[in-house]
Amino acid sequence: MRSRVTVVGAGNVGATTAQRIAERELADVVLVDVVEGIPEGKALDLREAAPVERHDARVVGAYDYAATAGSEIVVITAGLARKPGMSRDDLLLKNHQIVSSVVEQAVKHSPDTLLLVVSNPLDAMVYTALKTSGFPRERVIGMAGVLDSARMRSFIAEELDVSVESTHAFVLGGHGDAMVPLPRYSTVAGVPITRLMKKERIEHIVDRTRNGGAEVVALLKTGSAFYAPSSCVVEMVETILHDKKKILPCAVYLQGEYGIRDCVVGVPVKLGAGGLKQILEIDLEADEAAALERSAEAVRELIAKLPL
Repeated sequence: MRSRVTVVGAGNVGATTAQRIAERELADVVLVDVVEGIPEGKALDLREAAPVERHDARVVGAYDYAATAGSEIVVITAGLARKPGMSRDDLLLKNHQIVSSVVEQAVKHSPDTLLLVVSNPLDAMVYTALKTSGFPRERVIGMAGVLDSARMRSFIAEELDVSVESTHAFVLGGHGDAMVPLPRYSTVAGVPITRLMKKERIEHIVDRTRNGGAEVVALLKTGSAFYAPSSCVVEMVETILHDKKKILPCAVYLQGEYGIRDCVVGVPVKLGAGGLKQILEIDLEADEAAALERSAEAVRELIAKLPL
C-alpha cells in the first residue's frame, strides 16, 4: 500500500509538487485548495496523464480535508502573494491566518503526520505551524535551504562550466535577504570553491543566491518560481518516505543549537522517517556565526509580530 501525501495549495508550486510525487510513484497524492473545483480539475488532469507517464499513483483533488485522512506528510504551499498596497506585515498576518487554518484542519484528520512548510515568509510560517499543531519540532520542517542551496549549486556549475552533479552548496539562516551562503563549505568534487574562483566571483554568486527568488519574479513579472521549489519539496518528501537520512539544509526550530533558541532557522539536518533525525552543528568562523545570528534576529522580528 502506497503512502499518502497531502499537498495544500493547488497553485503552481502545489500542483507541480503533486505531479512530481505521483510521477515518481513516491505516494498517492491528495491535492487540496480553498477554491472548489480547482484541485479536482488538476487532479483529474494528472490522472489522465498517468497512462502516458506510466505510473499508478492515485491523485485526487479535494476541498474537504476529510479526504486527507491518514497522510504521512502534509505539504503546505497555501498562502497569498504580496499585492500592491500590501505591507510586509499585512502579508505576514494574512499568511499566518491561512497556515494556522490549514494546520488545524490537516492535523485533525492526520494527527501523526509530518508538516512540510513551503509558504512564505517561510521561517515565520514554520513557527506558526509548530505552535498551532503542538507537534514536536521533529515533525515540522520548512523547505528553504534546499532551494537556496540548489540555486547556489546551479550558479557555481554555470560559473565553472561543470556538471551540477559535481557541485555542493551550503546555505544557512532565514529564507530571505539575510540568508547565509557558506562558500567555505560549498564545493566542486570536494574542492572548496574558495580555491577554484576569485573572491569577486564568489561574492557575485553569494549575492545572486540571496536574490534568487527575486530574479525569477523580475523576469516572469506576473508570478514567482515553482519548478525549482517543487523539485526541492519532492527531494525532502522522498528523503522522509524512503528514510534516506540525507543531510539537507532545512528550516527547523532551534533549542540552543548554534547558540540560537526559540527561533526557526535553516541549518543542516539529517532527514529521514519521522522527519528531523539530527541537527548537525558545523564549525563557523566569527563572521559566519555573526551573519547567522543576524539572520536569526530578522526571523525573531517577524515571529514577534505573530498573534500566538
